[in-house]
Amino acid sequence: MASTIPDFDDLPPVEGMPQGCAWGLFDKDGKKDLRGTLNFLTPDVVAAAYKEARDGVSVSLNWPLNAVKFPIPGRIDPVHNVMSLVEAGVSSGQGWDDEIHFNTQKSSQWDSLCHWQDPVSKLAYNGTQVTKEGLSVSTTEENQLPTLDHWHSGGGLVARCVFIDYKAWYDAQAAKEGKMGEGTTFHPFEGHRITISEIETIAAHQNVTFKPGDVLLIRTGTTETLENPKPEDLAKLGQMQITGVEGTKAMAKWLWNKRFSAVAGDSWAFEALPPMSEEGEVMALEQLVLHPWLLAMFGMCIGELWDLKRLSEHCQKTGRYSFLLTSAPLHIPGLIGSPPNALAIF
Repeated sequence: MASTIPDFDDLPPVEGMPQGCAWGLFDKDGKKDLRGTLNFLTPDVVAAAYKEARDGVSVSLNWPLNAVKFPIPGRIDPVHNVMSLVEAGVSSGQGWDDEIHFNTQKSSQWDSLCHWQDPVSKLAYNGTQVTKEGLSVSTTEENQLPTLDHWHSGGGLVARCVFIDYKAWYDAQAAKEGKMGEGTTFHPFEGHRITISEIETIAAHQNVTFKPGDVLLIRTGTTETLENPKPEDLAKLGQMQITGVEGTKAMAKWLWNKRFSAVAGDSWAFEALPPMSEEGEVMALEQLVLHPWLLAMFGMCIGELWDLKRLSEHCQKTGRYSFLLTSAPLHIPGLIGSPPNALAIF
């Protein structure tokens, strides 16, 4: 399928929307598509991805739900209630149950295509109007919004993944240049904006190429810094200069033209924060560039705050930077965000 999909500049026009909007592209039999760029994952593409799993090794990419130890406005800390079966009123036998109450955006996550709307039309992917009523349906069959529960009808996400280890590459370059000491290793809270050129350079350095249907995964070191933050780390974080890919229309165009089925990373928003205009002016959070392009215009899900340290160690040891990625979000109707339950399989 990916080979027949138009490039960004050749996408058919959508009335009232900017060039590059992919609404309607994956509609079939008169039904609105709800899965976006997961449609690139045809049986042939997935079968080819299976060839990456040949070493019998898997690495979890899921950060603990309670990994962030400081409050984030609007994002509750997870609550884990443990009870015996007797306390729960289930049985008089010996055993345990538990309950978890958590916000799906506080740790490793997928953003669904309903998470962020186009700021002009106020519509989500494929022109859908998101409402609390629409998100509160009792079954996925009733659900007409592009949320994560629709992944399950297609077997979740199974894809080839290409890992761009930005932090390791930066640190290696610094060492190669003889730089040593404080400030010479990459810090994720200094606001670097990862460019297309840097991604392509690192891919070539790691000896990987991109294929249609790939998931793009980028490491900045964010989650591992947050695991045990020093006071200076928190001070940097307070400035909200958070590294990610550059939030530009050019980056959006490149991501579409590569036919990625999804993008993810360990950074806070995948794209750098705060947003910046094409003229280099700082903008409000509400003016994120890639979130509306990827989620609302393309239907390309975004993964954030993934745990990539062990993956980095394995890739550096083996020299392999592509692998089979599996991910199955929670299965509940109207799911806006979810832990990815992601595994890298070598």
